[in-house]
Amino acid sequence: MAICIIALVCFFASAMGSVCGIGGGVIIKPVLDALGIMEVASVSFLSGCTVLSMSAVSLYGNLKNKETIRFRKPFAWSITAGSVLGGILGKAAFRVITGNMADKNRIGAVQAAVLLCLTAATLFSHCGKTKKTARSAADMPLIFAVGAVLGILSSFLGIGGGPMNLAVLTCLFSMETKEAALYSIHVILFSQTAGLCAALVTQTVPPFPPAMLFLMSGCGVLGALAGARINKKADNRVVDKLFTVLLLVIIAISLYNIFRYL
Repeated sequence: MAICIIALVCFFASAMGSVCGIGGGVIIKPVLDALGIMEVASVSFLSGCTVLSMSAVSLYGNLKNKETIRFRKPFAWSITAGSVLGGILGKAAFRVITGNMADKNRIGAVQAAVLLCLTAATLFSHCGKTKKTARSAADMPLIFAVGAVLGILSSFLGIGGGPMNLAVLTCLFSMETKEAALYSIHVILFSQTAGLCAALVTQTVPPFPPAMLFLMSGCGVLGALAGARINKKADNRVVDKLFTVLLLVIIAISLYNIFRYL
């Protein structure tokens, strides 16, 4: 029964994450934490791997959709470079905090609290439509810094980006939701790749059932394929509404996890 739930959660989260550009991990991580199936560190690692596979497929599908999305390569690679640095720093921060906590599962409460605050701020920003304070998309140092911050949060939380990616991109650079989703997937893919490589190099990969990795990653790929199809047909209004609903779901689950761990 638990296996079926995990498979459905990974598929649904990856499909919705592909459409909205928020990364399926923002749903997978808190849901699996709430179910208490595995230790927090293992869930973070597996969620990151699932999002990595999902984002690779999703990015490929979105880049083929050139007729509706204007792809700016200098912007994409500047924010990607920042996300790589952020991914490494985020994993380092996770190792330091877990290493200094006697109760390893308490890190789940920290992650849930950070995710709750970020998601609530994103919901406020999204509902207020604060997209008018646009910065230049040619400001490379700013773009790099934004990518680094988003990469740190993505890697530390084990969620593969999350709703804050879209909020930051739409607010700072006045992008439509679907365009911001494309660059968000860039950040997710490369920050998670950097975080995974850092974990392998430092030999800090937590224990997990190998079969679970293949199951979750496979469902992530299938979900991304389904999400890419939906993304082609959905307009920005539909994506906006779906994004708002997902934010409310994430807030509710994060609140539950905070009380559960404390």
